[in-house]
Amino acid sequence: MATHTLQTPEVDLVYDVRGPLPTADGRPPLLMIGQPMTAEGFGTLASHFSDRTVVTYDPRGLGRSIRKDGRDDHRPQTQAADLHALIEALDVGPVDVFASSGGAVTALALVTAHPQDVTTLVAHEPPLMSVLPDAAAAERALAGVRDVYQAKGWGAGMAAFMAMTLWQGEFTDDYFAQPAPDPAAFGFPAEDDGSRDDPLLSDRSRAVTDYRLDLDALTSAPTRIVIAVGEETGNTFTGRTAVATADQLGQKATVFPSHHGGFLGGEFGQTGQPEAFAQKLHEVLDAAD
Repeated sequence: MATHTLQTPEVDLVYDVRGPLPTADGRPPLLMIGQPMTAEGFGTLASHFSDRTVVTYDPRGLGRSIRKDGRDDHRPQTQAADLHALIEALDVGPVDVFASSGGAVTALALVTAHPQDVTTLVAHEPPLMSVLPDAAAAERALAGVRDVYQAKGWGAGMAAFMAMTLWQGEFTDDYFAQPAPDPAAFGFPAEDDGSRDDPLLSDRSRAVTDYRLDLDALTSAPTRIVIAVGEETGNTFTGRTAVATADQLGQKATVFPSHHGGFLGGEFGQTGQPEAFAQKLHEVLDAAD
């Protein structure tokens, strides 16, 4: 694996390349992106793609990628511009993309702005509130998570986030009537360390969940777009957003093994079904060949 830094006036973007460029077989590189997850989260999944050149990166302002623009928010359009610059720096033409969670939102923004950059996009459970029938209630639920985080810190905020993302179905009065979850029940610390800069729990990533699809741009793009959902995700927030996003694009969500973190193999203390997940991703990408 070779690590590189793409320097622009706004960010030093760090990315890793596993395999040759140009690729040995002429297939496009496979770019794996997450948000707010950084490159190390794709270590296990990338190991199952020894037949492909795989590129991972740390998004602007996260991990090793140091931003120089004086901002701390994470806008999909800004991250998409970074990806466009990265793809141009690779200098091998359009790429295939596997994108998960907030990274899937960024990837959809990339295809919207630069449709010639991506051959196939597999967008795994993009957390887009606007596609939901209960979008206003979803925003209220997410605002409640941010309120808990601001009031009580990371452990309480993460517990509230888990309670929200594990809730099945629409956010009804029953959801809002629940008592605040105990951080210890999820293995999180109750102590408040005073920090309020977590990219997941603060307002810094609000633009990700608030992003609105440009359906005309996406449906007219030459990119093959596949919306993916985990078979274990069920009717939770990201399961519902994936299914609704696929519906808006005139397709059915493609079912992948496991759950929202189904490709993880112990990264961040989470394990899904990475081998089965990789096999499914191979099948979906190969279907375009």
